Amino acid sequence: MSLNKEVALDEVMEIMREKLESGGTVTFTPNGISMEPMLRDGKDVVVLKKPGGRLKLFDVPLYRRDNGHYVLHRVIDFGKDGNYIMCGDNQFAKEKGIRDDQIIAVMTSFVRKGKPYKINSLRYRTYVNFWYYTRIFRRVFRGGKRRVFKLFGITPKPKSEKKKKKDEYY
Repeated sequence: MSLNKEVALDEVMEIMREKLESGGTVTFTPNGISMEPMLRDGKDVVVLKKPGGRLKLFDVPLYRRDNGHYVLHRVIDFGKDGNYIMCGDNQFAKEKGIRDDQIIAVMTSFVRKGKPYKINSLRYRTYVNFWYYTRIFRRVFRGGKRRVFKLFGITPKPKSEKKKKKDEYY
């Protein structure tokens, strides 16, 4: 019998905040592709704790946008006003103006296929630096790939079709 149940963060946020305030950690499986390839949609588990002060460059906080949406993105810069500039690893648009009062927790590790990855490990830090500093090249490549596809009239298959085809072989 599995005790895992999919629920919206709003439904458990009060419990999460209590756990974090008491010095505990919270784990959950995030949904979405904005943090790929590090966090895979609905597969990997993140471990969060209450931040012990201001966030640092490359921290991955859970925060709540002014519109009420919960987001897990990386700190990629700081605004002149002291607010954070965030961006998902699989995105290029920067989200500016994230305030300290919006921060709920910060990631301390994540688990993939049962193996934990701590954010202070050399392997993780190498990934973060590589992924951040190659951002411009990845953006140019993605844009170039789209232009080539358009030039030759190629329409890429939606991810859902690719996933179905891949699943057929297993």
